[in-house]
Order: sequence, then C-alpha cells, then structure tokens
Amino acid sequence: QVQLVESGGGLVQAGGSLRLSCAASGRTFSLYAMAWFRQAPGKERAFVAAIIWSGGWTSYADSVKGRFTISRDNAKNTVYLQMNSLRPEDTAAYYCAVGRAASLSKDDYGHWGQGTQVTVSS
Repeated sequence: QVQLVESGGGLVQAGGSLRLSCAASGRTFSLYAMAWFRQAPGKERAFVAAIIWSGGWTSYADSVKGRFTISRDNAKNTVYLQMNSLRPEDTAAYYCAVGRAASLSKDDYGHWGQGTQVTVSS
C-alpha cells in the first residue's frame, strides 16, 4: 500500500499563490505517475496536473496551464503543485493520487490522499 498525505491548502485572495505538497510513504517502489485532482462542491473530481516519477512528462488541464506547475522531489517521495494567479473558480478540495500509468483519468489512479481544501476569495 501507498499512503499519501497532502498539505499546503488554505484561504487566499484572488491573484495569490499557494503550494501544495503530497508526501508518499509505504510501497513507494510502485510509484510511476502522480497527479493532482480537484473537486468542487456538486461537481465531479477533475484532473489538474500529472507527472511521471522518473521522467520529464507532465500534463495539465487547460484551465490551469501557465498558472500551475507540478514538480517532484524523488529523494523525499514528494510531489508539489505550485499554484499562482489563483482564481475563485480554483476553489476546491485538492487530492493527490498515485497510479501505474501516465494518465489524465482518475480511474487509472489507485491510491488517494485525504485532500486539502483550497479557497480563493474574490
């Protein structure tokens, strides 16, 4: 099993920045791709960004391209999501996930964190 713990969420004004962290522990040798998804009240969980553990592939949702950056620290088994120029529509619970494939689909991720809330005020 892989355990994931997110941190870094909070309340920020529009235009501000936050950095989310996701620390992985347990069977970390099984890590291949890590991703961030978000879920706003009443909406489906949606892809935000993904990165593969050992290579340079990254992918972003169109709504966050140019504003969010996903990165990883292999030595710390940690993935980050730097979020700049935040907008009220970015308000959601953000979830970290681990999967065996470089994918934008939540169905390809088998391990999830508990989520961290991001609230952007206008």
